[in-house]
Amino acid sequence: MNRIAKFYKVSFEQFASAWKDTFTECGDLKAIYDAIQLPKRATQGSAGYDFYSPLNFVLRPNETIKIPTGIRAEMQNGWVLSLYPRSSLGFKYRIQLNNTVGIIDSDYFYSDNEGHIFAKVTNDSNENKILEMKQGEGFMQGIFLPFGITEDDDVDTKRNGGFGSTNK
Repeated sequence: MNRIAKFYKVSFEQFASAWKDTFTECGDLKAIYDAIQLPKRATQGSAGYDFYSPLNFVLRPNETIKIPTGIRAEMQNGWVLSLYPRSSLGFKYRIQLNNTVGIIDSDYFYSDNEGHIFAKVTNDSNENKILEMKQGEGFMQGIFLPFGITEDDDVDTKRNGGFGSTNK
């Protein structure tokens, strides 16, 4: 197996700023931050690294939540982290990421926001199923994948931002 990446927490300051931008009630942010778990694989054969919810939440059909995970990923050039809902949540509740598949590029780690990974999750249940997620439960998985570039690629632009920052 190639060891090509490492997960870290973002700084407390970055997490607190993102949290306050997302939630009106903040609670004990330091306790929430301290409880954040780095993503892990469940078994030796698992491709996906489970991301754990930093909060308790309830998601009714057609509701959406934006979750600042408090996590960043440093990876070697030539690799990408693809994010998906955990398979069981998609199967049981039709939980979806709003961007269908999250793509975390290797240079995102060095952005102004420290490469803070967010997830925007929707309960797309058409069976009236309500998802009740507890803090520390897995809700999303990330898989590291290699990628190639074309022979005539000569891009030398550097990233400094998150969503849509390369189109500015």
